[in-house]
Amino acid sequence: MNLLVETHHRVRRIVLNRPEKRNALTGEMCDGLARAIESAQSDPNVGCIFITAVGQVFSAGMDLDEALSASGPELGAIHEKLFTIGAESEKPIVVAVNGAALGGGLGLVAQGHVVIAEESSKFGLPEIHIGLWPFLVYRAIEAAIGERRTLELSLTGRVFSAHNALAWGMVSQVCRDDEVCDRAAAVARDLAKASPAAIAAGMRYAREARGKSWSEAGELGRDLRETLMQSDDFRQGCAAFKAKREPEWPSMPGEFYAARRKHENHVQTGKS
Repeated sequence: MNLLVETHHRVRRIVLNRPEKRNALTGEMCDGLARAIESAQSDPNVGCIFITAVGQVFSAGMDLDEALSASGPELGAIHEKLFTIGAESEKPIVVAVNGAALGGGLGLVAQGHVVIAEESSKFGLPEIHIGLWPFLVYRAIEAAIGERRTLELSLTGRVFSAHNALAWGMVSQVCRDDEVCDRAAAVARDLAKASPAAIAAGMRYAREARGKSWSEAGELGRDLRETLMQSDDFRQGCAAFKAKREPEWPSMPGEFYAARRKHENHVQTGKS
């Protein structure tokens, strides 16, 4: 299996599993990634999507052997769907970057809303060196690091470091190589147990405010804020804060808290 998908503790974990090919992205993998992310959108038992990879390279980008033999409208449509999915996602996407993320690999990283990279990670858009241009990942990368820098990186194909990526806004955190997966997984778990109502409203605002005027974005923000402030989640959050306890969000599926209490009881029994 070149793609592993599992769900635990409200986190949909998607793992690139083609290390022998440096996790080069085939059309089948890209389609599988998009489907796994899309299915998480409508699953009430998923609160966060977490993307990571097996091996020493996050992803070397597009599978060139496949591209040479199977390029065409269908493959392009699959790539376009995947490399715009972060902008339309209703749930947060966390990405853990190990090793290099190049071309389409960087495009996948750009779909993340929170990106944790190991110190030795490298990034780049090397398409120019093979007579191509990063058309379908360009806008997502431009949204993360800006128009001028994206154009320069596309023209030169130069590789840049994790610390450059952090300074430019592509990456949220840089950590030691042996910590990246655990650090990113912890972030994903924290997001998955946050208020589903607040996450949904916040992600909607991020999507719909894009490109709007200040006044239009303000009107949208006021409407969403008023709705949230009238919600059971907001009342529960305020009560929990005052009582110095963890909230139990009314919009969270009940199975989550039942499973958490079962786990806590098991831990307590083991200690006694």
